Amino acid sequence: MRAHRTARALLRGVYLPRTADQAAFAMTTYGIPLLVLATTGSAALTGLAFALEWIPRIGAFTVAGTVTDRFGTARVLRTACVTRALAVLAAALLLAGLETGGPATVTVMVLAAVTGFLTEFSYVAAEAAGGKASRTTGDRAHRVQSVLLGIDQTAMLAGPLVSGLLLEHGGPAVMLSTLAGFSFLAAALCPRQITRPTGAAAKKSGLRAGWRTLRSLPALAWLVSGLVVSNCAVGLLQAAMPVIVVTELGRSSADTGLIWSVAALASLLVITAARRAIDRWGLWPVGATAAAVAAAATLAVAHADTYRSYLLLIAVLMAGEGGLTVVLRTLRSHLIPSHVFGSTLAVTILLLLLPFPAAGLLVAAVPAAQLGHAVTAVALLQALGLATAFTRLRTLPATARLTSR
Repeated sequence: MRAHRTARALLRGVYLPRTADQAAFAMTTYGIPLLVLATTGSAALTGLAFALEWIPRIGAFTVAGTVTDRFGTARVLRTACVTRALAVLAAALLLAGLETGGPATVTVMVLAAVTGFLTEFSYVAAEAAGGKASRTTGDRAHRVQSVLLGIDQTAMLAGPLVSGLLLEHGGPAVMLSTLAGFSFLAAALCPRQITRPTGAAAKKSGLRAGWRTLRSLPALAWLVSGLVVSNCAVGLLQAAMPVIVVTELGRSSADTGLIWSVAALASLLVITAARRAIDRWGLWPVGATAAAVAAAATLAVAHADTYRSYLLLIAVLMAGEGGLTVVLRTLRSHLIPSHVFGSTLAVTILLLLLPFPAAGLLVAAVPAAQLGHAVTAVALLQALGLATAFTRLRTLPATARLTSR
């Protein structure tokens, strides 16, 4: 009976708001660059828009964790979702009355920056709520995290494909209205208060407190370091994909969305399997295997030259990333103290996001024909970074009970 009440509380207080917010997150992340490419027809501006989308996200983390610790997850999540919905609707109205050209370009570029900023506030709030839910389940934290990851990956499964289809067949107004609808839904589903701020949180929150906490947790610090390097590869592929698929391979926006949707499906399957694998073999073996798969797939992507090969290899890469994310979130929920969870979470995500705007700027600067060489370089860097991180992680005796069974 108690388990049933816990499951129902998780569904109403965490899982449902997370589902709606992640749908909006997926459409923002993958749909906005497609919108920029459709509006401007420029590969360079698409890469620049990707950078503009991620630079404000990084800036958001300088305050998002502190704000979440001080004011509570519910208030932050609701405010961010409503503001994002209003911004998206305003952009849809502007684009409907503008001709293709300078004003339309400015509108979509500003939209990329604004939605990127607001999306990270909602993400930090939702992650903080998920972290609290994980801590209440003790040694079954990885099961809650696998559900949350399943929600994220399901949204990523549908979001890119839906964004591409809506943009291709309905136009910008339809795609943006749908994105706004998911944002309003997330705000409506959010309970009155998911976590309540405390005096300790108000005094000890902030990036400095989060950085000190991360440095005091060597297992988490090494894992985050490896994933930062890995995200150099993921960010470059994500930023370059619209250019590669639409410009180089001559496919449509929907085809670009399909790649990420298939990748999300593969990741979802791995996340589901990872829960049982961790129960049986522990975090470290599962994480090391996922790291090897991700690194090998990225190296293979650098030499792919057909749409089918890109689709299959990106799916394998994101499957490996899904396993790595289960390991990261489980360690994070176990190790970070609750009173500085939002601040430490903000620091870890800030570090993990740093490669993404750099990837967008790289795509904007590098000719499309040379992107394959850039992917090869970051693939080698990814393999080295993940190998170093998991080697160090295995040798930390203080965290042996968390990294192995």
